[in-house]
Amino acid sequence: MTLEALKRKALQDPAVRAEYDRLGPEFELIDQLLTMRHHAGLTQDQVAERMGTHKSNISRLERGKSNPSWHLLRKYATVCGYDIHLVASQRPSNDPAAL
Repeated sequence: MTLEALKRKALQDPAVRAEYDRLGPEFELIDQLLTMRHHAGLTQDQVAERMGTHKSNISRLERGKSNPSWHLLRKYATVCGYDIHLVASQRPSNDPAAL
């Protein structure tokens, strides 16, 4: 069984699907962080040095193992040559997604 087939099968379970959907924005943020760094042609070491922090902190950030501040996210983006913006949208009133 391929990873994609396993994912499709797992997502048929409503509880798994709900958790997957809940984590979607976190995965999107991680993907954007990695994309910014790769497009900038930087390593984790280089980003860490330019931010005045340790590579382990950048690794945790990119793995979703930290709770970054807005300031940290802006600094990361700036080091990679990007601006970062927050976009808010209202959920449908019938959306059961929890925090």
